[in-house]
Amino acid sequence: MARVIPSLQGDASSQSPPDLPSYIFKERIVYLGMTLVPSVTELILAELLYLQYEDSKKPIQLYINSTGTSKDGQKYGYDTEAFAVYDTIQYIKPPVHTVAVGTAWGEAAMLLASGAQGHRSALPAASIMLKQPISSHRGQASELEIHRQEMRNTKAQMVEILAKTLKKSEAEVSKDLNRPRYFDAYGAKEYGIIDKVRVWS
Repeated sequence: MARVIPSLQGDASSQSPPDLPSYIFKERIVYLGMTLVPSVTELILAELLYLQYEDSKKPIQLYINSTGTSKDGQKYGYDTEAFAVYDTIQYIKPPVHTVAVGTAWGEAAMLLASGAQGHRSALPAASIMLKQPISSHRGQASELEIHRQEMRNTKAQMVEILAKTLKKSEAEVSKDLNRPRYFDAYGAKEYGIIDKVRVWS
């Protein structure tokens, strides 16, 4: 049964607004609405683990509106943040139903695809994009070579995850990641990132 947010009594100017994040969380909805920086990841992981503790069988809804670890070509977060969320989704017992509600780019698209099979979806106007990890590292030549190797390892890990969730070969996924690849909701369904497009009837 859906919960109803209680209405406020009296003049609106004298009342505090309802605590909408708490009501959403009580409905087992986790919202990723920012780039994947450590503070955001910490909250997402805490919510997923708590909801498992509360009920280990009831599904969790993960709504995604994120550009991953970067935005406008600038790197803001670490790829390990996305992998931590992915690992937690696979680790916890409740199935995680993923929904793209705006933007799901890069690592966020990987998380969208990692939801429970048959329960990965997007709203019709969602924008979804696959791309390889980007680097913002600068330093001495020896440090750059170490970082390049780390980036190769990161891409290989992302390719492995996507190949598993998309049911495609690693060679095909690796080739598709060489350049950013954009999808609308229906294209993402055809490619295998999601299972259905949510259309209001």
